[in-house]
Amino acid sequence: MQRECGQDAQWKKIQQNTFTRWANERLKLVNRHINNLQTDLSDGLNLIALIEILVNKKLPRYNQRPQFRSQKLENVSVVLDYLENIEKKRLVNIDALDIVDGNMKLILGLMWTLILHYSITLPAWEIPNEKRETIQNLKPKQKLMNWLQAKLPMQINIGNFTSDWNDGRAIGAVLDSCYPGLFPNWADRDPKNALENAKEAMDLAEKWLGIPQ
Repeated sequence: MQRECGQDAQWKKIQQNTFTRWANERLKLVNRHINNLQTDLSDGLNLIALIEILVNKKLPRYNQRPQFRSQKLENVSVVLDYLENIEKKRLVNIDALDIVDGNMKLILGLMWTLILHYSITLPAWEIPNEKRETIQNLKPKQKLMNWLQAKLPMQINIGNFTSDWNDGRAIGAVLDSCYPGLFPNWADRDPKNALENAKEAMDLAEKWLGIPQ
């Protein structure tokens, strides 16, 4: 039990670091930066800036200098209302109180939803016309699988998020597909050396892309 709790805490830390980097890559366009994901979204300003970048639109009126709790709640509500009512994104059990009060589990859930909907998706021009409506109606996890399958070469057959990744080569293939030349010889790796293959790919991702392990 103690080991499971430790692994869960480590996984949350990895998520927090990864999601923070993802957000900061976008926020640097407007000279904003998140140091602590748990606290730096609480007044809504960073969250509003992030959403405006993702949707390329200005959000409705909000408090530009929120000092009171009520103003912070209003700002976060502007974001959540926009996502649900305008962008038609389904937010499960996430409300303004969770973000303002620093509920890390739900903050991570919100960030993951944003990543799935605004980053891990195929560009419209890569989707056949007859499939666009079907893909748009898929669940986020299915969208992620479609994105991976589109990125991976034909010799890598991925149909799940567990056993199909066991030999470590798929991780290298995704890495080289997103950043050509970073792991060019992934196909030459021996599937029997699964741990070594995965570790090499993750080491490259950490060294060159700043993705923590």
